[in-house]
Amino acid sequence: MEKYRNSGGDSGASAFEIGSDFIIEIFKGNPKPYRYSYGGRAGQNHVENMKRLARSESGLNGYINQFVKFKYD
Repeated sequence: MEKYRNSGGDSGASAFEIGSDFIIEIFKGNPKPYRYSYGGRAGQNHVENMKRLARSESGLNGYINQFVKFKYD
């Protein structure tokens, strides 16, 4: 699990793990992991966008809230 450094300083995301067809998110104040995958409700496009945002350390929490909030596996 990698720490999400959050360049903006106000994200609810705190850690992530990237796999070939998934991303797992941990949010501040909630130790439960949320897995978003190609084969799940999030789909490939959203998972790839989330991977890109996690690596860039900016915009991940906002993207999740806007597009995939309840689409975890």
